[in-house]
Amino acid sequence: MNVDEVLEAVERVLLFRQLSPVERLILRRSWLGDDYREMARDSAYSLPYLKEVGSHLWQALSAALNQRVTKKNLHLLVNLHQQNRTGEQQNRAQEVQTDTGVEDNFIASETETEQKFPGGPVPLDSPLYINRPPIEELACTEITQPGCLLRIKAPKQMGKSSLLIRILARATDVGYKTVSLDFQEADETVFASLDKFLRWFCANVSRQLNLNPLMDEFWDEDMGSKVSCKIYFEGYLFKQVNSPLVLALNEVNRVFEHPKIALDFLPMLRFWHEQARAVEVWQNLRLLVVHSTEVYIPLKLNQSPFNVGISIGLPQFSSKQVQDLAQRYGLDWSDKIETQNGTSCGNDYTSLLMAMVGGHPYLVSVALYHLRRGAMTLEELLQVAPTPA
Repeated sequence: MNVDEVLEAVERVLLFRQLSPVERLILRRSWLGDDYREMARDSAYSLPYLKEVGSHLWQALSAALNQRVTKKNLHLLVNLHQQNRTGEQQNRAQEVQTDTGVEDNFIASETETEQKFPGGPVPLDSPLYINRPPIEELACTEITQPGCLLRIKAPKQMGKSSLLIRILARATDVGYKTVSLDFQEADETVFASLDKFLRWFCANVSRQLNLNPLMDEFWDEDMGSKVSCKIYFEGYLFKQVNSPLVLALNEVNRVFEHPKIALDFLPMLRFWHEQARAVEVWQNLRLLVVHSTEVYIPLKLNQSPFNVGISIGLPQFSSKQVQDLAQRYGLDWSDKIETQNGTSCGNDYTSLLMAMVGGHPYLVSVALYHLRRGAMTLEELLQVAPTPA
């Protein structure tokens, strides 16, 4: 087995979950024979943290294989398990062919996927999350950089929120505090003025950090709302939080709808990011800005937060990723598709589905959900998909 096959086997067969970026790094490098010092030297992770995560990973694999797993015997045990599993699958296939004489388009899901309609972010422990390398590893590494600014832009239902919760999980793993604000939750009255908006902003950050909002003690009308907000972070929040703070701002495009607010708030974020170069305390702030639409606010180049930091776009799934997701749903798409009259249509399942919906993550997931339930065949789904039904 090569290292990619090992990663797939561990996620889909042994642990039934997506490995975190640091777990994937440890497993990959361990399989290649590297020690923790070499991993720490070549990554943003500290040596103690790698050892701690590695220890938990070996324990999880030990429980799955019912044998003690270490870095030294990893090759032997994984290869042995794969050989045993291959033999069992061949025996089951022979039994099914003997009993039915036909092949079933659906195979038993290794992950026992729960049949829930796709909607909202893919849960952190779900086997249905598809990595889009190198996006996840880049984002989870960048969030450890002092004063970083990550910008995630993609159309709706492309996986922004699913990626966001994985970045926040990475931040939590390394001991950071995290706050996630979704501007869709803000009442319209919040956008009545910049002062009201920034007080709402600070109150929400405080509550998520389990701190009492103390804006009245730091707010100064003469100094203005933006300076008061800055002082609130410096004089209160940063002092109460003895670790880096990851501030995720989701659906920032809601702010775009209020130009008067946006023209002050967005340059403020840019200023905070630049403060990290000169003021040490601001290095503790890691900003995540997520939006789904283009920025039409007329910001000056030196005031915009959208031309600094790291920009991450989310591409559509490739055909290989669509096929991978189909397998995780428990669908066998290894053969050519046949029409109802029994003749081959000359295309594979993946190509036919992508001809209809491309690699759009949500639309692909909805199609696979219906196919896995057995409600219709792919041929029927493709006929119905573009109709009101």
